[in-house]
Amino acid sequence: MENPTKNLDAELDITAGGGLNLWLNQGFTWLVYGVAICTALTLFWLSWVILQQALPAIQQFGLGFLSGSEWNIGELKFGALPFIYGTLVSSAIALLIAVPVGVSVALVTSEDFLPPAVRSPIAFVVELIAAIPSVIIGLWGIFVLIPFLLPLQQWLFDQASFIPLFSTPPSGPGLLTSGIVLAIMIVPTIAAISRDVLLVVPKELRSASMALGATRWESIFRVLLPSGASGILGASTLALGRALGETMAVTMVIGNSPQINPSLLELSSTIPSVLATQFAEALDPLHIGSLMYLSLILFVITLLVNIAAVLLVRVLGHKQA
Repeated sequence: MENPTKNLDAELDITAGGGLNLWLNQGFTWLVYGVAICTALTLFWLSWVILQQALPAIQQFGLGFLSGSEWNIGELKFGALPFIYGTLVSSAIALLIAVPVGVSVALVTSEDFLPPAVRSPIAFVVELIAAIPSVIIGLWGIFVLIPFLLPLQQWLFDQASFIPLFSTPPSGPGLLTSGIVLAIMIVPTIAAISRDVLLVVPKELRSASMALGATRWESIFRVLLPSGASGILGASTLALGRALGETMAVTMVIGNSPQINPSLLELSSTIPSVLATQFAEALDPLHIGSLMYLSLILFVITLLVNIAAVLLVRVLGHKQA
């Protein structure tokens, strides 16, 4: 007679290697592999298409395109330096403003400084900014932010024009304005991810620090933030990627002038903004190729930023371990 206990043990054997579950697990594994491979192939395909379209400009200007500062459509003379400068400076301004603000919001909404009934709405409202279309933020920048900042910019010029950063009279749009608009757009990304990172830091670390005599703020700055440094760095990198590629909002408030000037009050332009304003009207193959060359440069900049961030995260992870 068959032993029912033996059959029951066979049914409950979670180490069994056959059956429907095995095929489902293997199928899901291959599905994940396939999606990952398709993503990588799409990236290479995108890069190849951009490279092919940029070939006329690459053959014409070579690496000198990176250091050229003239952008003359009529004479078909193109240089990328003013747009690289505008992209990097506006994104740097945004990051300098957004990282402290975003981390501060994350601290306020993850610690018990405020009642839970207040913390949750604050976190929700800040994250809701990310859902606002960039064109709406651009219009807000034109009609609200620029008039608000103009007196401050004028004061900076009047009082500190001897400093190169404020050496030109303000006209409203410019690098400083675009940097502030970008900061507003990337704060939700930094705040949301940093908040999640701080929430998963073990409470035992905070308790141990305070048990050793550290104050609350000493525990935050010497224990919590260093413990979540890799996650905060990842959030900042993700936000920087959006700042580098933002188009409409920056196009509406930066002035779109292809020039290099150390003053933050001066008009400027970025790679995404020049693509948005000129690509639809570009007719000459060299002009189109130059715009695609700019796209390729932006792609490389973003790729280098992400590679640097991954390396920094690994270094921080090793130090924390």
